[in-house]
Amino acid sequence: MKHKLPALTDFMQTNMLISRYHEHFFVHTKADIPVFLEEAEGWHVTRSSYLSVDKKIDFTQPPWEKTTVIHADLPLSQVISLLGDYPYLLIAQEAPEPVGYLERSRVLQAIFESYEVLEAYFETMIKTMDASISVIDEQARIMVWTEGAESIFSLKQKDVIGKPITDFFPLEMLETIQSLKSGHSLYRHQHQPREDLVVLINTNPIFLHDKIIGAVAAETDITSQVRLNQELLNANKKVNHLQQEMAKLSPSADPFQQIKGTSLAIRQIKSMIQKLNATEATVLILGESGVGKELFAKAVHDVREGANAPFVAINCGAISPTLFESELFGYEKGAFSGADQKGKKGMIELARGGTLFLDEVGEMPLDMQVKLLRVLQERKYYPVGGTKQIEADFRVVAATNKNLEDLVKEGRFREDLFYRLNVVTLKIPPLRQRIEDTIELAHFFLYEFSLRYNRPVHAISQNVMQNLLQYDWPGNIRELRNAIERLVVFATDGVMKEEDLPYSLQGQPKVSPIELPDDLISLQEELEAHERRVILRAIELENGNKQAAAKRLGISRATLYNKLNKADQ
Repeated sequence: MKHKLPALTDFMQTNMLISRYHEHFFVHTKADIPVFLEEAEGWHVTRSSYLSVDKKIDFTQPPWEKTTVIHADLPLSQVISLLGDYPYLLIAQEAPEPVGYLERSRVLQAIFESYEVLEAYFETMIKTMDASISVIDEQARIMVWTEGAESIFSLKQKDVIGKPITDFFPLEMLETIQSLKSGHSLYRHQHQPREDLVVLINTNPIFLHDKIIGAVAAETDITSQVRLNQELLNANKKVNHLQQEMAKLSPSADPFQQIKGTSLAIRQIKSMIQKLNATEATVLILGESGVGKELFAKAVHDVREGANAPFVAINCGAISPTLFESELFGYEKGAFSGADQKGKKGMIELARGGTLFLDEVGEMPLDMQVKLLRVLQERKYYPVGGTKQIEADFRVVAATNKNLEDLVKEGRFREDLFYRLNVVTLKIPPLRQRIEDTIELAHFFLYEFSLRYNRPVHAISQNVMQNLLQYDWPGNIRELRNAIERLVVFATDGVMKEEDLPYSLQGQPKVSPIELPDDLISLQEELEAHERRVILRAIELENGNKQAAAKRLGISRATLYNKLNKADQ
């Protein structure tokens, strides 16, 4: 690699003459090569072209110069230091006799060539980068300023190179100065070097022999992304508000209307939620991704809150840590640059008199965990930039697919907040543990997507249903919903086909296969028998009301009667 310095032996030359001291020295070569002589006081060197036959040697006079012998393993830094004193250096390895020599001019030439190659690589790399790269020296003078930096900061290279970076930016906004002074590094840190600019910044100090000699920063402009994120959050709030207004216009008497399933596990969870009526206990919902934790959180809210009480959801894993505090607590006008001049209400205030749903609470930043804990304990908080405490009036429902106890042990979740949240725990079972609910869920999604795509698919074939019942559903209800949507999309002739199932469902047996009796009847009869058992169970749960049972199963009352009559024949 030409940009790396060669090894010491790569510099070594062997075209030389070596002799021990005697008074007269005869040179039998026409080539101009180094001649090394050893005498009592050490080694001397000259060029063969300077020597004459039968001329007495005087080491104290030119062209003789002193030299020394070094080992081939000597570090290059020490070799260069010695070359400052000696124009030639003899090299020895294992044997005591020198095997070659170094010449000052050749070593300097090789080092210079390596520097030229390294500089060419460096300059080309800097010109090729789109990102903003800036480098300062130990006196904070700008040494490198790329085209990306010109674009982001609107400062030309010719105007800034060699000048202190503090001439162009406030000292308190310069992360590179902090790296230069303290030696700390940053990675993908959101930073605001100017009031109208937000960047992601990486910084590193530059060390040489354990001493900081400069700092480098790489920055990417994310101003537009931050603004879009803010607009998206505002849009989500408007949608949430509209949904709440729609719910007020058409309130449902059944808080569990959106929760489908009649399995024992689901019935037990519904019973637990009913017992939360008229309580303010914090509820922690646990369950794998895709089990529908938000639906259960909404059911908790509907059971214990009034019809007009707000339900405000916040995804703790989807909001940037730098925006989290202002989103949760809101901010006063002028709290920071770019803030709405009217200020903004936070999620806690929007949830006043209702429920704040903390989805993916295990992703909440540690510093925000501390502030949330204080609010839960004191029921008061300060908006960002505010000086007046606001009373907090909300109930908390939190959800996560992570093991919070493990996160506590790893130091990624506060133990005191865990105990504060873990008052009432609802563990939502994965779909594979309540596979009997697959039938009701599948018909519910079939109805939803048939209407959405205007596809008249009135039923799920027995072969397709068999595949659904034998699958393990690692993605839970979300995966089932996606599978039904796919089947409806491809059912252009109104018929669901096995070949239209997602690849993961085709021929995929369930992890724990259903135990079947030895006296098997036909597949058709087995499916009809299972279907009849499900229908009878639904009628039992609805206390004999067949209309309600048909609604629970997502089928018409006529279909329910037809299936029962067919089974009785």
